[in-house]
Amino acid sequence: MANGSESDRVRELQARLQQTGHFSLNPTGYYGSITVTAVSSFQADRGLPATGATDTVTWQRLVGVTRKPTRDELRPPTTRPVAKPDPQCMEGRVMCISKSSRTLTWMIDGKVTSAMDVRFGSQYTPTREGTFLVGWKSRDHVSTLYDTPMPYAMFFSGGQAVHFSADFAARGYEGASHGCVNVRDEKKIASLFAQVRTGDKVVIYW
Repeated sequence: MANGSESDRVRELQARLQQTGHFSLNPTGYYGSITVTAVSSFQADRGLPATGATDTVTWQRLVGVTRKPTRDELRPPTTRPVAKPDPQCMEGRVMCISKSSRTLTWMIDGKVTSAMDVRFGSQYTPTREGTFLVGWKSRDHVSTLYDTPMPYAMFFSGGQAVHFSADFAARGYEGASHGCVNVRDEKKIASLFAQVRTGDKVVIYW
């Protein structure tokens, strides 16, 4: 396996590297620059040539110091590991949103029921932090200020809302919102939109 590879075996490689502390993201199945760096680091630690490519010796050495990843470890719900919930998230119905991990977890009475990748506003249009309530919902909302679609919008502070972003889905973290909490996965935000009620809590924290 090497840079550009994409397979379930790459996903297992990343999960095993995660166990050793060399891979900080969740498995994606794509062997990109982050995986190359992680493999190089593992190789250097084991006295192997730090090529960044996974040859037979590197794979065998990795398998020898790790256990077989579980299904949940291989296919986690978010790109980055979900952060420890803020204490404000532990009671009631809460969209618990971590800026540090860039994840949203939907929690009911302290239990995580779903999780998804999110992104935030830029330094010029920052997403507000704190504890809020969902004020209103709009399934097919279009921003009157920016004239852009905001599907599955759940407003929590003025014009700021949690909503699906086609731009986020296409460009990933290269872009930013105008202050809203963008969700990458349309199926997950559609399911979340159906569950969230007006008055449910929104906690945004680092």
